[in-house]
Amino acid sequence: MTKNVKIGIAAISVVVLMIIAGIAYYAYNAKKQLESFSQQYELEKEALEEEYTQLAIQYEGYKLNVDNDSLTDKLETERQKVQRLVEELRTTKATNARRINELKKELSTVRTVLRSYVIQVDSLNRVNEQLEKENLRVRQQFHAASQTAAVLKKEKEVLTKQVDLASKLDAVNINIAAQTKRNKKTEKISRAEKIKITFRLAKNITVEPGEKEIFYRIMKPDQDILIKNTANMFNYESSKINYSICRMIEYQGEEMEVTAFWEIEEMLFAGQYRVVI
Repeated sequence: MTKNVKIGIAAISVVVLMIIAGIAYYAYNAKKQLESFSQQYELEKEALEEEYTQLAIQYEGYKLNVDNDSLTDKLETERQKVQRLVEELRTTKATNARRINELKKELSTVRTVLRSYVIQVDSLNRVNEQLEKENLRVRQQFHAASQTAAVLKKEKEVLTKQVDLASKLDAVNINIAAQTKRNKKTEKISRAEKIKITFRLAKNITVEPGEKEIFYRIMKPDQDILIKNTANMFNYESSKINYSICRMIEYQGEEMEVTAFWEIEEMLFAGQYRVVI
């Protein structure tokens, strides 16, 4: 082998070694760069997964604070969507740059949707707060009105009692006497033909003038009531009781005398007779 050939082979060997060294250096740098990219994508993936997880938690939180079925359903739908994206992120390789970038864009859309729901939730909360204040105000007014009504009711009851007492007709100088056929007073029951009852109505300008019914109950010595007909009854303190005589008078608020007669048609016994007017 000539000297020139040896020199050529040596030169070629040097060139080949330089190429191999260059290739090795490039491969080393490419590997380092790939590892760096992988680490970067892994970090981005973890950060993205964390953001999606926080979004899912926010959706859940807003859903629990909303008392609106329609909005609650929408929030739940979005929460489930975010949860599916979280699960997809966990199964996506960090080197799948295209899908990770797509998920980044999806995250922006999900955030926008959440902001719109947040605005709706805040609006509903403000409305509910206003309604609660209004409800409280109405309850307070109702309570105050109820207390006023209770006071007025008591005052009315007192006034009604006072009016009832004031408007009561007072019978004074009541007198009962047995009379003969010739209208003479007698103490003998065997000669009595009728019983005369007289009294005076006291003056009372608080009583509404007009026709007034006066009921008499004549009680015999045995406490039985003298009656002409068992159907002769009137209302007294939530009950119906018999009366002996009923007189209709025209009362104008001034003092007046009232007289009534019981025609004796039954056998009467001697004793004390009492009249309740």
